[in-house]
Amino acid sequence: MKIKKRTPLRIIGRVLLVLLAILAVFLIVMTIYNQIMLKKNKELYETPLGQLVEVDGHNMSIYTEGEGDHTLVFLSGWGTPSPILDFKALYSRLSDENKIAVVEKFGYGFSDEIDDERDIDTILRQDREALEKAGVEGPYILCPHSFSGHEATLWAQKYPDEVEAIVGLDCCTPNCESEEALRSNDKIMGFAKFANRALRYTGLVRLGNLDMSGTLTDSEEKILTEITCRITANDTMMREASLENELALREELNSRPLPTVPMIMYASADYSGEELWIGGMQAMVDSSENGKLIKLDCGHYVHDFEYERISKDIKKLISELDS
Repeated sequence: MKIKKRTPLRIIGRVLLVLLAILAVFLIVMTIYNQIMLKKNKELYETPLGQLVEVDGHNMSIYTEGEGDHTLVFLSGWGTPSPILDFKALYSRLSDENKIAVVEKFGYGFSDEIDDERDIDTILRQDREALEKAGVEGPYILCPHSFSGHEATLWAQKYPDEVEAIVGLDCCTPNCESEEALRSNDKIMGFAKFANRALRYTGLVRLGNLDMSGTLTDSEEKILTEITCRITANDTMMREASLENELALREELNSRPLPTVPMIMYASADYSGEELWIGGMQAMVDSSENGKLIKLDCGHYVHDFEYERISKDIKKLISELDS
């Protein structure tokens, strides 16, 4: 009687099959668990932390806190699921003497997902209207993160009387990326959309630490988790950063002079080696009547890591505006 020998390749193949089966079972279990938790915690993502105002026939979420002579408006980076909770570590250190407002664009946080246009002019118009309906009056100190730097720049270009300063939180600027880079990024956008939605649908995002600042309460962390598992990479978000929109906004921003309002530009360590990224910020502060470029040794979400430093700098900026 001959005994069949198990070759190394056969053993490896069987091991891989077992591992794949375990992975498949794990993903199925996680997906079911995620759906159960979404239904169980439905109230968490259906109960706005701020107020809802109607813009273009849809609900937009605006969060306000504090009172003061100056109003800081926080504009989130592309794809940030919950701007209200994302900026909390920073604005909570400023609302004792100032009024703060967090705008949640359509597709973000507690705002509706919509099928309408997501070009920069439309976004700016909607955000201005939402603030007006929420009773938040300008002029504003705009605090944009990442992609929203484009909106803040256009805001100051088109409505200079409404903007008294800009605090750029590792934000985009005109020409911060080459057209070649934008076209290259667009090619991988489909994969990024698939990957992020896979993490969302399976609930794998629940396994990560979503509170980068480490300052949220347990209840706030739960809200952040449920919102993230519900809206990550939705169609409204994805259309906002389409190649067509990025090329159009690039052309529009370059058709006007850069803003001259006082500003601080914070650059993260993530992009410190990017010549165009840093150069774009330098061009902004050079055009400013009182501009500063500050490099920070932290990740792209600078307001989640250096909120103490940034809040002190903003208070100093405000004191200079008052002098």
